[in-house]
Amino acid sequence: MNALFMIGRRTIEVPCTVDVEQTPDSLHAYVDLHGFEVGPGDEVTVHAPPLDVGFGEHVVRECHATVVRAGPLERFWTHVAGYKELTELYEVGFQGEGAA
Repeated sequence: MNALFMIGRRTIEVPCTVDVEQTPDSLHAYVDLHGFEVGPGDEVTVHAPPLDVGFGEHVVRECHATVVRAGPLERFWTHVAGYKELTELYEVGFQGEGAA
């Protein structure tokens, strides 16, 4: 197997919708990549100027994003690191009062 394939990354440009709301009912910021699936280790950069959303406002903007796909090695490492972080949460959550 080619070593560049294992660590290689691909860059893809995709259209996206940015949805930001700050109201009494909801405080959220979502990015919809129009059906494009993002996997573990992938990086997404949205190309849009920052939004200044005041209280009571809801803004939706169409723009584009760059997705950098992780290679198989980076994807595997992301899974391993995620499980390690999860087990650390278990250790903290279940220690007794007398644990040092």
